[in-house]
Amino acid sequence: MLAVRSALFNACFMILTPLFSLLVILFRPFGFSASWFWAKLWSNTIFVLLRLLCAIRIKIEGREHLPEHACVVVAKHQSAAETVAMPILVPPYTWILKRELFNIPFFGWALALMGTIGIRRGSPREAIKQVISDGSKKLDEGRWVVIFPEGTRSAVGTAGNYQPGGVILAHKAEVGILPLAHNAGALWPKRGFIKKPGTITFRFLPYIPADEVKSIHRNELLKRLQNDIEAATRELGG
Repeated sequence: MLAVRSALFNACFMILTPLFSLLVILFRPFGFSASWFWAKLWSNTIFVLLRLLCAIRIKIEGREHLPEHACVVVAKHQSAAETVAMPILVPPYTWILKRELFNIPFFGWALALMGTIGIRRGSPREAIKQVISDGSKKLDEGRWVVIFPEGTRSAVGTAGNYQPGGVILAHKAEVGILPLAHNAGALWPKRGFIKKPGTITFRFLPYIPADEVKSIHRNELLKRLQNDIEAATRELGG
């Protein structure tokens, strides 16, 4: 039965994601907010289906840590679930992702039209320059910036190599950092067909204000973020 439910959910996900992506594309000429409406509705719809078909609920902790102004969100990357959930977790934002994702029909095209920062990972120096330039511009416009410092999804119980892009951007743009931990990989595994019943908990950790970001050495802050995010992830079972 679990396999059947997962198959139904996966089929719905594969149908609805291109459909909502097309709506994001079609409404983009009417402004960012018009497209954002459909992106957020996609997120909510997927999680309603996840609850109905796979008995997976979501819980959001630490909302009190969200600042009133745009910042850099540094998030754990374990699953597709956190990607789907992001529009309902934080205010309107832009992602920093690998540029190859723009090649995905409809979904990738929608990402590009929404101003996602697509970097070429084969050229780290140029990627950092782009993150600073484009990310600072989005932050100045009041758009939050979301980055997965591991660059790719890590298996449950493991940590990828945290990259300093988010820390560098926050320092250069003089904004704060909001860490995000979760256990999504335990229920929606990396490349996993079966979705396991339970609760995905997204936990925002204490906000690190801009003045603190500026006063701490980059490597020290990156290590602190990694330790805090990974510890919270393990505590949640991720």
